[in-house]
Amino acid sequence: MSNGRWHLPTLRLIALAAVAGVAAGAIAVYVKGDLSGNNAAVTASVDEQAVAACEAKTDLAKKAGDAATGQVAAMLPADPPQSLKNLAFNGPDGTPITLADLSGKVVLMNLWATWCAPCRAEMPELDALQKERGGDDFEVVAINVDTGDDEKPKNFLAETKIESLGYYRENSLALFNDLKKRGLALGLPVTLLIDKEGCLLAHMNGPAEWASDDAKKLVEAVVGG
Repeated sequence: MSNGRWHLPTLRLIALAAVAGVAAGAIAVYVKGDLSGNNAAVTASVDEQAVAACEAKTDLAKKAGDAATGQVAAMLPADPPQSLKNLAFNGPDGTPITLADLSGKVVLMNLWATWCAPCRAEMPELDALQKERGGDDFEVVAINVDTGDDEKPKNFLAETKIESLGYYRENSLALFNDLKKRGLALGLPVTLLIDKEGCLLAHMNGPAEWASDDAKKLVEAVVGG
């Protein structure tokens, strides 16, 4: 990456992702939760109208898949697109919200944890993308899924000088397990590209260079879609 920005070669990122996938299985990221965490009742509900509306967006999902090249080539189009508007987590002010509260914005949702090496490595990239492109029509929503209190994740963000990302949080594993049941989460990090109506258009497991031109092109394909 130019302009003196931190850079980690793609091959190394992929290798780290593989290691993290193995570690995640051992550390309990794959613990089967009962959706008893934040806002769990909302997560369990189904909006049939929203489901149908999202499933009709196959063309937009294909557009996102076609735009996923180079540094973000691992991003796969949703088949079919699905509604994620009821995904539940805590907002930056600590109050429970759902993805529906961010409607009107294209969202790049990323689940991360402090013990996940590839997650830590790509955090400055996500922060740079939010700083450059975040606004009324787009936001990087990086959700920390460490169990326990806020001390570790907040210390990590401060030490890494992450300044543009909002502090989103879900500490019960309910969100991760929900995505796992949907076949979207194999380990961490996991990243989802979601349109303004809460419809999943593309997803990937593993890290990427999110401040790259390839990532920006992907975002623009959906924002302008």
